[in-house]
Amino acid sequence: MTPALSSGPVVLGLCSYTHDSSAALIVNGALVGFAEEERLVGDKHTKAYPAHAVAWLLAENGLTADDVDVVGYNFQAHRYLGALPQVPGQLIRRAERERAFARARSFADVASRTRARTRELAMRFPYARVRSVQHHRAHGLYAFASSGYEDAAVLVADSLGELQSTTLGYAHRTSDDRGDYRIIEHIDDPASLGYAYGAVTEHLGWRRGDEEGTVMALAALGDPARFRSLFAQAIPITDRGFALDPALLPLRVLSRQYPRIGPAFTSATCPPRLPGEPLTQVHEDLAAALQERTEQVMVHLARRTRQLTASSLLCVGGGVATNCVAIGKIVDSGLFDEVHVPPAPGDAGTAIGAAAAAHLSSTGTLPLGVASHCYLGPAYSPLVLPEAPRPGLSAAQPRVPAKFLARQLADGRIAGLFHGRMEAGPRALGNRSMLASPLLPDVVDRLNNTVKFREPFRPFAPVVLADDAPDYFTLPQATPYMSIASGVTDLTRDKIPAVVHANGTARVQTVTRAQNPFLAEVLTEFAAITGVPVLINTSLNVKGQPICGTPDMALDCLIRSGLDGLMMEGWWITK
Repeated sequence: MTPALSSGPVVLGLCSYTHDSSAALIVNGALVGFAEEERLVGDKHTKAYPAHAVAWLLAENGLTADDVDVVGYNFQAHRYLGALPQVPGQLIRRAERERAFARARSFADVASRTRARTRELAMRFPYARVRSVQHHRAHGLYAFASSGYEDAAVLVADSLGELQSTTLGYAHRTSDDRGDYRIIEHIDDPASLGYAYGAVTEHLGWRRGDEEGTVMALAALGDPARFRSLFAQAIPITDRGFALDPALLPLRVLSRQYPRIGPAFTSATCPPRLPGEPLTQVHEDLAAALQERTEQVMVHLARRTRQLTASSLLCVGGGVATNCVAIGKIVDSGLFDEVHVPPAPGDAGTAIGAAAAAHLSSTGTLPLGVASHCYLGPAYSPLVLPEAPRPGLSAAQPRVPAKFLARQLADGRIAGLFHGRMEAGPRALGNRSMLASPLLPDVVDRLNNTVKFREPFRPFAPVVLADDAPDYFTLPQATPYMSIASGVTDLTRDKIPAVVHANGTARVQTVTRAQNPFLAEVLTEFAAITGVPVLINTSLNVKGQPICGTPDMALDCLIRSGLDGLMMEGWWITK
């Protein structure tokens, strides 16, 4: 492939060396691709340099490393040093004194490592300028650029940028794609919602930075009243945001040697649960109280953002934005006319944000191709398979794949779907999915127990044709990236209760033909057979593994899971 004549810099955006490594590429002023490294190598949340993602992006566009003009990296080393001036105040507070110096050293160490990483990137791309981008700027720019809005309030909440954990800002763009994003207020660590949620996730026996969604699901089974006052103390709300009580949630040190839950918290709740130990009511109640407080703080932050910007539209980014129930509470509050969460709100998406920031700095314009785009990764069509692609597997090509797949689903089969370009973000959006009929009485148990091998209380998300969504869901806006928990109608409760979680909500994905023609066709054909334009849509993976990004990974998933079949680029593959 020969690259097009350049009318702008070739900008490579990177998230690397921390977790959720990824890469994005802007050519001629437009985003041309994005990929998460884990889905190409099978190592979930990998922190490795995204060599496979970068190699695919460059090859796909007929480029080499020497052709890259600018590299946008998603951290700025010097900002970590902002932890050092906090030390005097920490030394005079008894609950913080013991960790003050260790915390400062750890932040200085990370600053040094970040500088070394930027030097390494300069060596990998010898003709490029490496632009380090403030982490929350990368989150915020991506959240805004993906929305398509002309102007919007921007709320970013995660565990930690460099020092910031929460930022409130405003972004705008003009008709000629000029614009900017400005952070108006910020909350620095040690106040961090992501830190608090991760700490309790770990206390409950799951991996922080990975399984917070499991705790969000568990919360629906508990009673928040039991620990409501504890979390009001642990995460007090302030006029401008919130804080953390270091007696309960100790000061962060960037080292696994320092626990994130204090003895006082454990005494007030329960001992740490080991992975695999039985769940009891206390665990459910603890999750419920954590989730309730997270929702309260997020709505409070959204209200503060509205006050600061007077904007009627809100973009939300950062890892906390994956908490779809909290986002649903913001929507329900009526503070904004619409709320947008990008398809990859966590750190992986900062590769796009860093690229956008570097492009904006270089040209004064925001890149095209970000808004309304989530299918940005590798595709493998046309795909040629033998009749037996693996021992014990058989493959055939149905004449009308979408209609055939709809019939399989209507007949009660659970099927994988691998089609087109890989989607961005943690939710499967129809191109690397498992699909099932919501009409099956035991479908949730089958999916959890024999297909995904995960906890029995975890819900499954529905995907619905956008035109039919109001019949089944109460959400007043589209949600193409499965990022908002919605209330459900009586029709849903009566007809397809399998998609309704214990808290009465569903994390719905709305789909149009323009967004995903094949998935929309499957839904249309399924509705023609069953009268219901809704399917269960979950990610093409099993617990502990990344979403399958390659045909080989998809075939491995078919073999190892309880899937009945896999529709892969027009091939129906069965065991």
